[in-house]
Amino acid sequence: MNRKTLVLPAVVGLLAPVLAACGGSDSGSGGGSAIVVGTTDTFAATKDAPAPLDPAYAYDVGSWNILRQTVQTLMIQPKGEGDPVPEAAEKCGFTDSGNERYACTLRDGLKFSNGDKVTAADVKYSIDRARAINAEGGPVGLLSTIDTVEVKGDRDVIFHLKTADATFPYKLSTPVAGIVNPDDYEKNKLRDGFDVDGSGPYTMSAEVKDDAIVKATFTKNPNYKGTLKVNNSKVEMVSYKDAAAMGTALDKGDIDVMTRTMSPEQIQKLSEDSNNNEDLVEMSGLEIRYLAFNTDAPTVKNKAVRQAMAQLINRGELVSKVYGTQAEPLYSLVPASITGHSNSFFNKYGDPSVAKAKALLTKANITTPVKLTLHYTTDHYGSATAKEFKILQKQLNDSGLFDVSIEGALWKDFVPAERKGEYDVWGMGWFPDFPDADNYLAPFLDKDNFLKSPYRNSSIINTLIPESRREADRIAASGSLTSIQDIVADDVPLLPLWQGKQYVAARDDVTGTAYALNSSSTLQLWELGRGVSD
Repeated sequence: MNRKTLVLPAVVGLLAPVLAACGGSDSGSGGGSAIVVGTTDTFAATKDAPAPLDPAYAYDVGSWNILRQTVQTLMIQPKGEGDPVPEAAEKCGFTDSGNERYACTLRDGLKFSNGDKVTAADVKYSIDRARAINAEGGPVGLLSTIDTVEVKGDRDVIFHLKTADATFPYKLSTPVAGIVNPDDYEKNKLRDGFDVDGSGPYTMSAEVKDDAIVKATFTKNPNYKGTLKVNNSKVEMVSYKDAAAMGTALDKGDIDVMTRTMSPEQIQKLSEDSNNNEDLVEMSGLEIRYLAFNTDAPTVKNKAVRQAMAQLINRGELVSKVYGTQAEPLYSLVPASITGHSNSFFNKYGDPSVAKAKALLTKANITTPVKLTLHYTTDHYGSATAKEFKILQKQLNDSGLFDVSIEGALWKDFVPAERKGEYDVWGMGWFPDFPDADNYLAPFLDKDNFLKSPYRNSSIINTLIPESRREADRIAASGSLTSIQDIVADDVPLLPLWQGKQYVAARDDVTGTAYALNSSSTLQLWELGRGVSD
């Protein structure tokens, strides 16, 4: 049989999957054989990135989806979405009216997977370690508002913030704030390789070939103490070279669940085919895709070039030809379903226009055609990425104003090259660390931006981001957030393209698939169980 589970929230924070008539719940048995999950994510250790799974370094959705199973955080995003709730903590909250002092009390009896006691000192060590290492291109920017971390006894941790930050509870739910054992993680050095240890719901062992994980085995952690109900005893995650190979494995029964990233063709086929034993679950997604610019690079340093690209790109055509109903055009870095979203790019540029783009370049005395290369990753965001960039290339070149070439690279090579400043323009995806507009703006625009972009706007950094973070009521922050989006549309340090839905496919005896991914694309393996096939 075939089913679809559809989630279309009007406002993030009110998300609740509507389950189909069979399966899709957390009622599965915790026993039985290992549930095997397929992914096209790659986990490679390289000379430039030897520590892909260290919480102080890892900052992509694939690596985080390993860490979220194994490394516990003080807070967690709850099942069904909403504001973060205590996880390793028994309670947390702001203790002042200015949102500058945040205190947590750990659960009593917390242990790492090896049986060592988890203390407040370990929390402080973990946070201070990530900040001290300050890994280039890593997630440390999420901790930028911390001034000092104070410990009282074994269970109480107090975060003193430099400035008000109403989003801080969300940040404590991300892996960079994961609690690690000082015996396993050196204070000033990243932990190379694929070993991961923590106090989360699973332990993980990796099968490695050619310096990359081919299979990660997650085994239920008997020492885990937190809010999560673990519905299985073991999950194996197998990495495939592409969506086609992963789909074949599902058809043959080699895997039970297929996650990111399926191809548009696979999703379409599964949604239409009612005569199989595979179920498709469609859920809301907050993934976005965008072009990033090295604003110091000669080819795109003049913002008129970037504005002309914004004026030419036809998002509607791009989405319809590559992703169909699985995505929609995006006119801001902030998705349409997030509080504070503004259609700033559409407001400024309207529909695609060669005449308007030409006028922008002429006024800036830019010689045409402008020659540049668009770079993309061939293996990280799915097989459709190459087609997407061919369409972008054609749209820009057909205007006669650009001479664009495209170049793809494996993710393991793509990321170091981008961080070294070797690309002028490159395509990226963003899966939010947490579902708030701040997380679609600050990581790209603040002084600690993870792209290491040279773009700086003092108004955004010094005034608008801090203003928005003072507002616990996120609707009240909309004015500051809109101003940031309007500045981005004018300066174009980044160019949003589309936002997408997300999907899970599974054999129909697997339960819990409706919650296998949350809106931030967090893989929640603990939700999966075995049921009875319909």
